[in-house]
Amino acid sequence: MDDIRFYHLQRQTLEEALPKLMGKVAQAGLRAVIKADDQATIDTLDKVLWDFDPNSFMPHDKQGCDFPEDQPFFLTTDDINPNNATVLVLVDGAGSAELERYQRCLYMFDGRNEDVVATARADWKRWKDGDWSISYWQQKELGGWEQKA
Repeated sequence: MDDIRFYHLQRQTLEEALPKLMGKVAQAGLRAVIKADDQATIDTLDKVLWDFDPNSFMPHDKQGCDFPEDQPFFLTTDDINPNNATVLVLVDGAGSAELERYQRCLYMFDGRNEDVVATARADWKRWKDGDWSISYWQQKELGGWEQKA
């Protein structure tokens, strides 16, 4: 793992912010595994990636699909990497014991949920003391991200 980037969602929801970040991942020619703790979140994100922009297509699928190895973006609740992704996206405090398998981790968390923020703080503290390059990004008032740490 080269670096972990914490994305503190304050002005947009995960459903609004995730497709934009995945667009940047796609532009860089990278693949991602998107991991959440529950199937309901996976199902919501699956729908969001299909519907977020009627003029574009974000190729992806979720756990249980027929050809996971072909998917640029793969949604799951498990620690698996069937599409040989180099980017791991952890959503709202989802954890992973497989960080070393990726070059980058995007840790997206909802700043309006106190439990999720507490988990993010604990993860930040734990990983900051490790061998990772770690950064913290906040949403700007007019959109986009600003690095704060």
